[in-house]
Amino acid sequence: MIFVTLGSQKFQFNRLLTAIDDLVKQGIITETVFAQTGYSDYTPKNYDSRPFLDREEFAGMEGNADIIITHGGTGAIIGAVKKGKKVIAVPRLSRYGEHVDDHQLQLVTQFFEMNLIEKCMDVKDLQKALEKVKKNTYASYTSNTSAIIDSLETYIQSCAGR
Repeated sequence: MIFVTLGSQKFQFNRLLTAIDDLVKQGIITETVFAQTGYSDYTPKNYDSRPFLDREEFAGMEGNADIIITHGGTGAIIGAVKKGKKVIAVPRLSRYGEHVDDHQLQLVTQFFEMNLIEKCMDVKDLQKALEKVKKNTYASYTSNTSAIIDSLETYIQSCAGR
């Protein structure tokens, strides 16, 4: 199954939903697809979707998915890779009214360079990204939260000793 998640920010991502719909219609995507469409106003014709899922429904969809296609948001990407999912991230672009700026280009590139995801910088390349994500192996996500906490504790202790 392919789970598409577009986040909860108040921006549409019709461009991605349309590209997926076209690939399903052409028979290029044969897997079951479900999308959480968020604030997009495009309604997919060839796969199921809902604007929003509750936490439990979202977790179930994410858990059952073999591939997750998402926007270039940090939370969506990290949430999926933490669960060991294969991820294709497509950055939202300001010129299409999908975000206020193009910061997701950099985020998607950084996650890709860490070998955590497959990037798809343009929806016209989605078919290629799907072919790559199916055959490639990606690195496991490792949190560095404990290293940051240790560093902060060391700093605080050094300040207290002054």
